[in-house]
Amino acid sequence: MREANALALSHLPFPLMARVKLISLPTFSCLTRGARTAMLTLPSDLRLILEHSFYIRTTMKRRRSGLPRTVETTYVWDGGNCVVISGYPGKRDWVANMAANPDVTLHTVEGDRSYDIPARARVLRDRKERLPHLLAFIEHWAVRPGYPRWQFMLFLRSVRCNRALHLPWWGPFYFARRILDQMPCVEITFTGEPVLRPGGPPPLSEQHGGRP
Repeated sequence: MREANALALSHLPFPLMARVKLISLPTFSCLTRGARTAMLTLPSDLRLILEHSFYIRTTMKRRRSGLPRTVETTYVWDGGNCVVISGYPGKRDWVANMAANPDVTLHTVEGDRSYDIPARARVLRDRKERLPHLLAFIEHWAVRPGYPRWQFMLFLRSVRCNRALHLPWWGPFYFARRILDQMPCVEITFTGEPVLRPGGPPPLSEQHGGRP
């Protein structure tokens, strides 16, 4: 299956193709809650972009003015109708925007073709619910070029072992818990069919020196 996916990626830019063999979808799902959403049929090239890319743009409404705002964040895809966006620990105003106005539009960034996907955001605040999403995000994030993957994998295995054994958050796990608690975590579920967007994704509302 993954060999077929790699062949299908031949039209994608080299930086994205170079990561194909490094990435496997992390184990988590946004559809483990009581209310399940109808599965959408996503185009094959969109599925490959969502699986192998690291960045996505989201257009939302500002919570005060109601004006549109487009930001770029890191994310992980659950293999179905949902992505989770997160990043470094710290507060983000886009989290507050999505909490106030959950209807958003996702825009793919990498690949020859750009897609717009209507979606609905849900800010996750409960630690138990957030944890599998954040660990999957870190696992996906760890394979980015230039990152010390083995250190991230050691962190993930340690935290998962701690949780599987229901041990307290003592010692180094206290600091791990603090980091995880401070990371943004927004679950975004696709609500409509993806649409091709000519000309690439929309520009960012605010330019920044580096990606998040």
